[in-house]
Amino acid sequence: MTAPTRTAAVHAPRSSAELIQAEGPVLAHNYHPLPVVVARAEGVWVEDVEGRRYLDMLAGYSALNFGHRHPALIEAAHRQLDQLTLTSRAFHNDRLAGFAEGLAELTGLDMVLPMNTGAEAVESGIKVARKWAYDVKGVPADRATIVVAADNFHGRTTTIISFSNDETARAGFGPFTPGFRVVPYNDLAALEAAVDETTAAVLIEPIQGEAGVVIPDAGYLTGVRELTRRAGCLFIADEIQSGLGRTGTTLAVDHESVVPDVLLLGKALGGGIVPVSAVVARREVLGVLGPGQHGSTFGGNPLAAAVGSAVIELLATGEFQRRAAELGDQLRTGLAALTGKGVTGFRARGLWAGVDIDPALGTGREISERLLKEGVLVKDTHGSTIRLAPPLTITEAELASALESLERALG
Repeated sequence: MTAPTRTAAVHAPRSSAELIQAEGPVLAHNYHPLPVVVARAEGVWVEDVEGRRYLDMLAGYSALNFGHRHPALIEAAHRQLDQLTLTSRAFHNDRLAGFAEGLAELTGLDMVLPMNTGAEAVESGIKVARKWAYDVKGVPADRATIVVAADNFHGRTTTIISFSNDETARAGFGPFTPGFRVVPYNDLAALEAAVDETTAAVLIEPIQGEAGVVIPDAGYLTGVRELTRRAGCLFIADEIQSGLGRTGTTLAVDHESVVPDVLLLGKALGGGIVPVSAVVARREVLGVLGPGQHGSTFGGNPLAAAVGSAVIELLATGEFQRRAAELGDQLRTGLAALTGKGVTGFRARGLWAGVDIDPALGTGREISERLLKEGVLVKDTHGSTIRLAPPLTITEAELASALESLERALG
């Protein structure tokens, strides 16, 4: 009996409202997106299904540091798509060595463990730190601890939420992974009190992104580096959001000339095209891994390595770091002018800012919805705080326009 022929259903184009409604029954409700359906994008601009244009002031939480569809990155991806996309690490591929060499040189570290997502990089960093603690430091088996900061955001896997104090992320997902100690952020005394002979590492964000772009006091990162060196444990810097040009330097730790033992990268490393993340570390740290002890089918795939290498080439010129620093001055000046006029405070470094809105004017979500009507995309975080993180390719005029839109949204 011949199987019936199936033909693909032909659907008429659907409106934004229809597409949003269609998601409800078939998508898990783990996000609460703004009511915009993006269909096309170029540079700092996106366009919805109906052709309305919006200035992207979020840049995929820094995944789009170079804007949407940057020509050099698109070209690198197209070129690689015509050659080879995936081998798995069962074999070598011709793009991986160059990617690892470039990333080690860019960061000033020695070895690279390529992964895919930011959470994978964090999980990998935790595993490596524990292995190092047992093999090198001599911590007794299964006793290694890692010290982290309160209000952190490192991802949403079960191990990572085990050391989060965000109850929205935690509630209903226990039991949790032991081995973590949480101390207040930006508190060296508390950090020192938590470190002991079982401590494998201190894991922190140099700037806390999800918490509202929280910038520590000058000297804090230097203090963390000195403390971990004295204590004989690792300093792991999670630069998945803060790294790769966002703050006006290649890395946020560069503002204090600090070199961590382990660096976690992601988001912008994939150029807004493919998920690419990496653990970059000193040789004696990543050198503890042997064959079969860790892996990822897609980690280090040729397409990811090609795009990642193109990202490294863009950063090697220093252009994007300079743009973030220079336009960051304009961003801070504009936000300072709005302080007391609906803005109660802000924290900014480079092209990255957490902006606290007077609660009397609305929640962060409500302000984000007003900005959407102004043609500007931002995202709220806790309470009445919104985050601004435009692509580093934004112009002075576009940034000025976004600030004017914020002023109107607060009016």
